[in-house]
Amino acid sequence: MTTGFFYHDDYGKHVMGPDHPECPERLSSIISYLGQTGLDQVLDWVKPEEATRDQLLLAHPEGYLHQLDLMQPTKGRVYTDPDTAMMPHTLRAARLAAGANIQAVDMVLSSQLTNAFICARPPGHHAERSKSMGFCFYNNVALAAKRALNFHHLERVAIVDFDVHQGNGTVDIVGGDERILMCSSFQHPFYPHSHVHRQAENIVNTPISAGESALGYRKIVEEAWLKRLQDFRPQMVLISAGFDGHKLDPLAELNLEAEDYRWLTEMLASVAHDHANDRIISTLEGGYHLKALAESVNAHLDVLARIH
Repeated sequence: MTTGFFYHDDYGKHVMGPDHPECPERLSSIISYLGQTGLDQVLDWVKPEEATRDQLLLAHPEGYLHQLDLMQPTKGRVYTDPDTAMMPHTLRAARLAAGANIQAVDMVLSSQLTNAFICARPPGHHAERSKSMGFCFYNNVALAAKRALNFHHLERVAIVDFDVHQGNGTVDIVGGDERILMCSSFQHPFYPHSHVHRQAENIVNTPISAGESALGYRKIVEEAWLKRLQDFRPQMVLISAGFDGHKLDPLAELNLEAEDYRWLTEMLASVAHDHANDRIISTLEGGYHLKALAESVNAHLDVLARIH
């Protein structure tokens, strides 16, 4: 079996404006770098389909979905918050991102793939049950978790979010669901300034101070997560893979490098190996320095591609 790489050209049609950090070049830089390293040749490329309405309803109520449909313009842009814009191609791209996560769950659990990486945009982890924000519209990783639990009848799924911004939307959707253990590291205090202290038993919030060293980050995260994950014994590990904790990223103040993301991936792969038959699905969240993003994703994927 192989590592699935989920990508669709229409992700690039969602453009929130000139100089917006969440830009189509994020994905093209990743794909270009994978070509340089040759890693693109060992991946199983999958062109995803859009998530259906019923699938989106796993994490979002109909009223919210209808509101987004009404807001999507036929030309120009409208803003759902000061940072998040919709244009004519936005919701198709978002449905393709959500659909890729659901399809990856189906393919991994049917043993068509060993694991998967969803190279998609817009990202999803800031999308709350009934609120779009932080460049996000549908919560991709929460939809993947609900698919694994409700359709495939897994009993325990872990979500690990190492984006530099807390996955408030995922916490909003999965908080209190004992079938899910969510571990989330993030710079604090920092955007989105919510869901840090109102945590359910199944949420492991791991705040990191600005300027923390990479070594310090590793120690904090390993102590906070590893035993909880091992004790939980997840049957699948889902990753909200944000690479904006990199020291070069313009939107944050942590000091991680590509090798730290390799280490993180190896730690999570060990949990998946022990309990989940190596089943990992990782979906792209943040990362806004193009070179740092590409190198970090390459390190992350290199670990996944070595698992057979």
